[in-house]
Amino acid sequence: MTTQQDPFLQVQSEVLSTLQTTRPLFSSFLRIRSLAATNPQNPELQQARAELQTTLQDLAADVADLRESVHAVEQDPDRFGIEQDELDRRRKFVEEVGGEVRRMQAEIETTATSTLATTTTGPGAASGGTSLPNPSEFDEDVDSRGDYYASLEQQRQSELLASQDEQLDGVFRTVGNLRRQASDMGRELEDQAVLLEDVENVADRVGGKLASGMKRIRHIVRKNEDTMSSFCIAVLIFVLFLLLILVIVL
Repeated sequence: MTTQQDPFLQVQSEVLSTLQTTRPLFSSFLRIRSLAATNPQNPELQQARAELQTTLQDLAADVADLRESVHAVEQDPDRFGIEQDELDRRRKFVEEVGGEVRRMQAEIETTATSTLATTTTGPGAASGGTSLPNPSEFDEDVDSRGDYYASLEQQRQSELLASQDEQLDGVFRTVGNLRRQASDMGRELEDQAVLLEDVENVADRVGGKLASGMKRIRHIVRKNEDTMSSFCIAVLIFVLFLLLILVIVL
C-alpha cells in the first residue's frame, strides 16, 4: 500500500502539520496565562484559550480516527499488508500525539476551572450576584490591564532584543570566520611569495650557468676552427712540396 493510498499516512501528515501550528499557540497561551494570573477574565487570554481549544478538538478527532485505524489493522494485519514494525510505530505515534493533546487540554481545563472559581467567588457572589461592584474596582481593573499590557510589551521588547542579539552574534561569528579566512589567505600568499622568490633565485643561477656554458662552447668552437685552418694550410704546403719534387725528378 503506497503513501497516496494509505489513509493513515495522509491523516498522520495532517496531524503533524497541525501540531506544528498548535505548539506555538500553546506556548503563547501559557505565556499569556502567566502574565494574566491576576486577571483570569483577560480578553486576550480568553481569545487564546478559545483558539487553542478549537485546534485541539480537531486534533483529538484526528487522533481518534488514527486510533480506530490502528485497532482495525491489529485485528487482521495481513489483510492490510502492514508489517509488525510499522504497526508498532503507528501505535506509538498515536499514543504520543494523544498524550500531548490530552496534556494541552488539561492545561486549558485548569484555566477554565480557575476562571469559573474566580467568577463564582468574586464580589457579589455571596449575595447571589445581585450586588453591584464598587466603582473603584473598575479603576483597579484599568490599572491592572495597563500593567498587563505594559508587561506584555516589555516582554515583546525583550524577545525582540534577544532575537537581535542572536542575529548580531551570527554576524559576529560570520565576520570572525571571514577574518580567519583572510588571515589564512594572507599567510598562503606570503608562502607563495617566498616560493616564487626561491624559484627566481634558482632561475637566475641556472641562467648564469647556461650563459657561462654557452661562452665556453663558443670559445671551443673558435679554437677548433683555428686548428682546422692551420691543418689545412699545412696539408696544402706538403702537397705542393711533393709536386715540386716530382716535377724536378721527372
